[in-house]
Amino acid sequence: MFQPKKKRPRIRRTMSGLIALTLLSSLVFPSIAGAEPVEPAQVQFANVSVQAGQTVHVPVALKKSYFGVKAYNMQIDYDTSALEIVRITPKSINAITTSPNEDGVADFQYEINSAEGWVRIIWVDFTGGDHSIVDETQLFDMEIKAKSNATPGTKQLSVDQTDSEHWHFTNVEHQSYTELSGGTITITAANSGGDNSGSTPTPNPGNSSGGGGGSVSPTSPVITPVPSTPAVNKGVDIYVNGQKQEQSASATTSTVNNLVTTTVHVDNDKVINQIGSGLRTLLLPITGTGKGAVVGELNGKLVKTMEGSNAEVVIQTDSGTYTLPANQIQIDQVLNQFGSTVPMEDITIQIAIAPSATSKQSAIQAAVDKMQNTSVVAAPVDFEVKAIWNGQQVNVDRFNSYVERSITLPEGVDGSKITTGVVLQPDGSLLHVPTKVIKGNGHDSAVINSLTNSTYALIYHPTTFSDVTSHWSRDDVQDLASRLIVQGTGENVFAPDRSITRAEFTAVLLRGLGLHSPISTEAASFTDVKTGSWYEGEVQTAVSYGLISGYADDSFRPNSEISRAEALTIVSRAMKLVGLAQADASETTSLLSTYSDSAKVQAWAAEPVASAIKQELVQGADGKLMSDADISRAQSAAIVKRLLAKAGLI
Repeated sequence: MFQPKKKRPRIRRTMSGLIALTLLSSLVFPSIAGAEPVEPAQVQFANVSVQAGQTVHVPVALKKSYFGVKAYNMQIDYDTSALEIVRITPKSINAITTSPNEDGVADFQYEINSAEGWVRIIWVDFTGGDHSIVDETQLFDMEIKAKSNATPGTKQLSVDQTDSEHWHFTNVEHQSYTELSGGTITITAANSGGDNSGSTPTPNPGNSSGGGGGSVSPTSPVITPVPSTPAVNKGVDIYVNGQKQEQSASATTSTVNNLVTTTVHVDNDKVINQIGSGLRTLLLPITGTGKGAVVGELNGKLVKTMEGSNAEVVIQTDSGTYTLPANQIQIDQVLNQFGSTVPMEDITIQIAIAPSATSKQSAIQAAVDKMQNTSVVAAPVDFEVKAIWNGQQVNVDRFNSYVERSITLPEGVDGSKITTGVVLQPDGSLLHVPTKVIKGNGHDSAVINSLTNSTYALIYHPTTFSDVTSHWSRDDVQDLASRLIVQGTGENVFAPDRSITRAEFTAVLLRGLGLHSPISTEAASFTDVKTGSWYEGEVQTAVSYGLISGYADDSFRPNSEISRAEALTIVSRAMKLVGLAQADASETTSLLSTYSDSAKVQAWAAEPVASAIKQELVQGADGKLMSDADISRAQSAAIVKRLLAKAGLI
């Protein structure tokens, strides 16, 4: 218990009462007879780094609670020679109220004893469970300062879990069983370049989207799980432009929640010295990890230097490969999120390939179970890029151009039994991402190109239509249907010769490109795109990527048939996105002149139509372009497939 103290008698009495409530609740309200043993609630302190003289935020989170927490108290001890607790801020929505609590629902209290080096935190739900904490959430935030004279090294926030007055969590059935992890604070030497105190990053709620769609998320606290087995260090070979570089990286392997994770730490300065000799590719090959996770770790200074050389980093593992151009990390945007005064070398960039969590695997299987004649060919994989500084994290989840990653097929899996890669959406649905299968030494791989990071899986979804069996478009239509890009009009029917509307064509093109959400929140201003219509989201996404612009009267005319010229104009804009060259003015005249009806091509459509001819997306018929004619569903499928194939995406 607290030692007698003259100051703040009110909080002393209140906290003593709250402690008594948490300890006596199981006696006053005994648990249900015969109840099964409760699964442990999991509480996690973040592991953070901080320079001497600076402050850092340490989130404390409830990671798992099967029956809800209705009360807790904890005493956290710390080293007063190195650390100082500045303040505690409640974060759980059920704990935002602090003493005195006027409505009698819940109470959050804390007391800091800087002399003895501890902080006591208490929270109680006075309703007996109606306002208990059930979901995964951050309980509170500790703002901690590393003293300016602190010796560099590691300090541990500790809790005596054997003493119920120092550690006690009670659920709604008045049972208590809790696991605790984390709480490591690594103190580094003060920055000799000047005083950086007070530079703790402030989350920026805005969307920092760069030109072309790349973006990084606002900052969020880093919560690092504590390994269940000690980390094992070893040396690894990396390659610069195909040449082995010895003693340029090390790796640590640890196990967290039964997942083996290997982290490759690049010797940033050594690799930077290679830039002058023309660094183009930094390869981190990590094999022998089986189904474990692999994380490549660089600092912001190296990423910035590689960006200037148009270099790329490649993470190569047993389960897949991630090829990431340095400029797609958008290190300047990352720096702006943390604060422009942060040294680049203090920012850690982590590029990860990891097996998806069980919950994601279940969600993908549930979606596949709802589809006809569909199966999962390879287990889902997560691809992630994040930046970390001073206990804060930024996710790099959108790119300016397509980024390549591959998934290695399990031994014995036939690559022809893959129709596409899919991305798991927040609503549990699966959507196409451009995918092609390549042959390898012993194992085939599925190469996926996407403008985002996410969870990806490979599926087999063969689809046929009875009315295209003898149609010229059979292969194109059935290939795109198997990729979830086009859909039939009825049971086993595609209607290949039917015209297609502007909204339908836009949707097919977006699915083919793997564009499933807008890159900005700015609403499209078309007067005839109704809120709640099936195509509203597609139109919004297409506008945000600059693929459609509508008519002079601010209409889009979603239900009107689209002409060949209009369709090719949209496709020509997509060509820029996938990196296909367009026709210039001189080429336009030459390319169009070979068609007898070229004079009928309107001026606004001339270059788009010529560009499509240049890339062999269209050929015309009987020497004519027929630019004003409506385009059919079959022709749309053929053009989209040719676009993706020409760009090397399928």
